[in-house]
Amino acid sequence: MAVFDTPEEAFGVLRPVCVQLTKTQTVENVEQLQARLQAVSDSALQELQQYILFPLRFTLKTPGPKRERLIQSVVECLTFVLSSTCVKEQELLQELFSELSACLYSPNSQKPATVSEELKLAVIQGLNTLMHSAYGDIILTFYEPSILPRLGFAVSLLLGLAEQEKSKQIKIAALKCLQVLLFQCDCDDHSRSLDEPEEKQLGDLFASFLPGISTALTRIITGDFKQGHNIVVSSLKIFYKTLGFIMADEQLGRISKVKAKPAVEHRVAKLIVHREADWVKNTGDKLNILIKKIIECVSVHPHWKVRLELIELVEFLLLKCSQSLVESAGSLLKALVGLLNDESPEVQAQCNKVLRRFADEKVVVGSRAFADILSESLHSLATSLPRLMSSQDDQGKFSTLSLLLGYLKLLGPKVNFVLNSVAHLQRLSKALIQVLELDVADIKIVEERRWNSGHLSTSPKTAAQPWSQIQRRYFRFFTDERVFLLLRQVCQLLGFYGNLYLLVDHFMELYHESVVYRKQAAMILNELVTGAAGLEVENLHEKHIKTSPEELREIVTSILEEYMSQENWYLVTCIEAEEMGEELTMKQLGPQAITSGAYTCQLTSFPAFSKPSPTICSMNSNIWQICIQLEGIGHFAYALGTDFRLLLMSALYPVLEKAGDQTLLISQAAASTMMDICHACGYNSVQDLINQNSDYLVNGISLNLRHLSLHPHTPKVLEVMLQNSDANLLPLVADVVQDVLATLDQFYDKRATAFVSVLHALLAALAQWFPGSGDCGQLQEQNVGEKGSHLSQRPEALEKGRENTITAEDIEQFLLNYLKEKDVANGNVSDFDNEEEEQSDPPPKVDENDMGPDVEPPLPVQIQIATDVMERCIHLLSDKNLKIRLKVLDVLDLCVVVLQSHKNQLLPLAHRAWPSLVHRLTNDDPLAVLRAFKVLRTLGGKCGDFLRSRFCKDVLPKLAGSLVTQAPVSARAGPVYSHTLAFKLQLAVLQGLGPLCESLDLGEGDLNKVADACLIYLSAKQPMKLQEAARRVFLHLMKVDPDSTWFLLHELYCPEQFTPPHPSLRPVQLRGATGQQSPYTANVLLLLQELQ
Repeated sequence: MAVFDTPEEAFGVLRPVCVQLTKTQTVENVEQLQARLQAVSDSALQELQQYILFPLRFTLKTPGPKRERLIQSVVECLTFVLSSTCVKEQELLQELFSELSACLYSPNSQKPATVSEELKLAVIQGLNTLMHSAYGDIILTFYEPSILPRLGFAVSLLLGLAEQEKSKQIKIAALKCLQVLLFQCDCDDHSRSLDEPEEKQLGDLFASFLPGISTALTRIITGDFKQGHNIVVSSLKIFYKTLGFIMADEQLGRISKVKAKPAVEHRVAKLIVHREADWVKNTGDKLNILIKKIIECVSVHPHWKVRLELIELVEFLLLKCSQSLVESAGSLLKALVGLLNDESPEVQAQCNKVLRRFADEKVVVGSRAFADILSESLHSLATSLPRLMSSQDDQGKFSTLSLLLGYLKLLGPKVNFVLNSVAHLQRLSKALIQVLELDVADIKIVEERRWNSGHLSTSPKTAAQPWSQIQRRYFRFFTDERVFLLLRQVCQLLGFYGNLYLLVDHFMELYHESVVYRKQAAMILNELVTGAAGLEVENLHEKHIKTSPEELREIVTSILEEYMSQENWYLVTCIEAEEMGEELTMKQLGPQAITSGAYTCQLTSFPAFSKPSPTICSMNSNIWQICIQLEGIGHFAYALGTDFRLLLMSALYPVLEKAGDQTLLISQAAASTMMDICHACGYNSVQDLINQNSDYLVNGISLNLRHLSLHPHTPKVLEVMLQNSDANLLPLVADVVQDVLATLDQFYDKRATAFVSVLHALLAALAQWFPGSGDCGQLQEQNVGEKGSHLSQRPEALEKGRENTITAEDIEQFLLNYLKEKDVANGNVSDFDNEEEEQSDPPPKVDENDMGPDVEPPLPVQIQIATDVMERCIHLLSDKNLKIRLKVLDVLDLCVVVLQSHKNQLLPLAHRAWPSLVHRLTNDDPLAVLRAFKVLRTLGGKCGDFLRSRFCKDVLPKLAGSLVTQAPVSARAGPVYSHTLAFKLQLAVLQGLGPLCESLDLGEGDLNKVADACLIYLSAKQPMKLQEAARRVFLHLMKVDPDSTWFLLHELYCPEQFTPPHPSLRPVQLRGATGQQSPYTANVLLLLQELQ
């Protein structure tokens, strides 16, 4: 709080100090004055302003050398007074301005005086405070022509400090002071708007400084990045605000052609600039050079705030100086569009905002000059684009394509001016084709196969925009994923704004021109259609009319016809040809595409691929071409939406063909395309899509099966339909299945692989669609086996026996049942027993609606189909091709599962299949043995008693012998053995024997064979997995015959001695050593614990 509020009191305190300072100019006197000033109120200071300033100004004006510390103290004290008061006189303002500027004057050099940094900073702050202390309109009277020399000196002084000083604090202070001098301060004191005469007065005055200001600021802006981003941002702001004020179109339009004579001396009059047309043109040309330098440097500045300020520069100059800086418009627009894809989200957002403002205010479209400049720039870029794409690195390509994208966004519909030029369209298209060339040398592309079959997907709702998720691909000329995204955006904008008919025709010509161009042209066509539909395209031109749905559908139809033609859809994707007859078919069809039924190996008569053995690169290229075309179909579906339903008749069938392709990339692309079609056309899932279009699909399959040599992919379509549908499809495909079986009977020696795959998909679908039949079958099996399955109840009987006292009658009944079942197992069933069973069964009730004794009810469709398929499998079990035998065994396994509820059909077929199955089990490749054993396990679980004697006679001895023979080998083998086929076969047999023994209810002798063969695998020397499998075998044996198993284990190792309960009884001696460790000890103890 000030102590002296009135001028009188303040004068009494300050007068002695001011007199003392006037007499003796020392730092101490200045500091004493400043200390007294602290206690005076602002109002009193205002009244005594000139009295206080006199000793300070007198000190600065005193001739002769003065100490820097004294000058600094005086300037700081002067600054304090000015910060608390207002300068109300023009003369005082100009004199103080000159006196402060002179503090840094160096008479021997044009540069600022070599004084301390503290003094420089104090003078700069003093000048800043002085200009802010100017009262009201007094600031405008300061800027009169007579002040020009002194103002010019101050401006050059501040520019020199900003450019040459090392201190960042001084640089920033100098730039801020320069902003104040050039009337660019944002503070409230200088915020009032200027009228036209005032603008002209300041513009004429500042125009004299424009060359020096612009060149000095350009040197600062393009200087070392290490100087800090704040300095560059401030310099940019001063640069574009100064240019925007002096070169403003609105202000220059009011300049008269005749130069007015100012009322100043001749020397000063020469410095005043008349901003007439010639001066504007010459100055604009020179400024264009500086602007290009600034853009070139700042557009790659590492700090995002500097790049953000560059956007402000472009916006300010294009809006204010579109006529005066017309030569720079191209460079400014280039800078703006180059920042469209900046790595900083703030820069991107501001750039998009400015572009949208330009579009809304028609800055480009409404100005003939700007549109011409953009067209010229696009012409120039299109001409040099092929060279740039081949010579630049990834970052260079990214910058160039960002520029191209920006030009397209700004030009909008006017891009057709460039596209209508044949030369420029060719240059642009060749550059896009060149940069999009794929790298097809990777062997993994053709190597990856699709072995597992299953649903394509459950629902299309899993992704918001699934069509935008495309397969990862590798390009020859770039690796940065951002470049590919930019290329897609460029093509989409071309499709959105350009003449779609012209572009599609041009790229379709390139598609036909060469196989080398085909993949790139297809990618571009896909994106053109996507862009034409307006998907993910930012429209800056609201009045632009999009392509109509009818026109878009016509274009998509023509592209689809080209994609799905024989020569473009059926290409060589592998060199596996299993059928010798294929060569004959190729010769008969000539140039038409040929496809092997198994692995989609198509051979065409293209000049590039007419060699007998296509290369890896050519097959990879074909795979990618098919994938790109499939992705294109998905893009087209999204572009058309529900209108794509009209094209499903021609598109869905070929896509299903590729969904069943064995090449992984192709099947994945087709699956993705199916999801895209579902999403676009409003289907809930792929299953829904197939079911609602199954009528025409089934019709196509039926027709194509009659000409299988011309349509070898037909089985794949049915296979995919079955894998991705439900039981509602069965009535429709029942007749087609019969056609498939008839065709298989005709071509079993040529195309068995494809048809067996279809049969596998069919039976897998039936097993999934009708799971209830399995439960019914299990109940029937239990009822059928009740008469002879008393042995399976032994564990339960024994458990009850532990709780209840066993009588003599129980033991007698147990023995009678045992003998009876032993006779049944050996086939010794007397007529008396049969008569007894017949008498014991109650007479069946007579159904009034019964059709008669010789008429059976019709079988369900799935049972009839499974029966027919199983009959074919019996014949194909002996096929010479291992792959077919393996697939047939899988189909046979599924047939048994489907037929388990109908024993009358299953058992005769199982009887017929048994000899071939035994041959597969005992005399075939290990892989076939594994599959055959799996079928045996399924048969054992479903057929039970029917297989018991056959299994014990034909299979069990060989399986047991194999286990015994292989046991020493596995005991000696190392860890690598677990990866061999022999180990897998041992493991499969051990894992399957236990369930088989239980389900077949084997007799004592057969159980002993199994136990003897598996005992050796309880040794600790065997691999751990084999030990675990052997333990599981004995766990199953315990359920069938616990007593015998207990005795066998104790014979191997006896953990304790058994003492007789009475002295009259002899002690029991078992062969198993008691108390001695053996390789079997650990596993035997585990099993005995389970048996307790």
